[in-house]
Amino acid sequence: MATIVETKNINKYFYDPVEFHVLKNVSFAVSRGEFLSMIGKSGSGKSTLLYILSTMDTDYTGELYIDNELVTGFDLDKLAMIRNEKIGFVFQFHYLLPEFTCLKNVMLPALKFKKLSTKEIEQKAYQKLELLGLADQALKTANKLSGGQQQRVAIARALINDPAIIMCDEPTGNLDSKNTKIVFDTFKELTVNMNQTIIAVTHDEEFAKNTDRTIEMMDGMIIKHTS
Repeated sequence: MATIVETKNINKYFYDPVEFHVLKNVSFAVSRGEFLSMIGKSGSGKSTLLYILSTMDTDYTGELYIDNELVTGFDLDKLAMIRNEKIGFVFQFHYLLPEFTCLKNVMLPALKFKKLSTKEIEQKAYQKLELLGLADQALKTANKLSGGQQQRVAIARALINDPAIIMCDEPTGNLDSKNTKIVFDTFKELTVNMNQTIIAVTHDEEFAKNTDRTIEMMDGMIIKHTS
């Protein structure tokens, strides 16, 4: 399978209040269409690694490849372009604008990207909401939805620019077990039916166990791969 993300010998230090080696020679690859989870205790380095993979943190040594392109060393504008085009984000908190409709929330990253007309973006946003079973909620304001529905709107928003990868930081951390299952099943469906690549940092062992592969981290290193 084609590789979509790869790291080679990623090292990262924090210097405040004292020098701390937070990631140590991290090398791994993620295939297109793979659902990968990253687990480990707090402080293991998994969230720090996710921020490097997402190109938001550039203060590291080693190499990061996205879609077979070495992006290490790119300037901030070029990295922002890569994020807009290739990466969708889903966080523990959905970060929807509460007074905006679901439709408008989903449209925002595409409006920012400016590749399509507003009409085309609106049509595409409807399609993404339909995919997530939320087309009937499109014109409701985000604050009128349940927590699980809001997180699904956040997933639709992450999909709007057809990114190569969706990166998730504790995507079910705020949800009960029923909504966690809905979000997990949604991710699974995206990988199986649309060949979507998903990388998720999670504390939820049940969630991780059901992904295609789990990377376990400890003290800034990958200690185990489980398929």
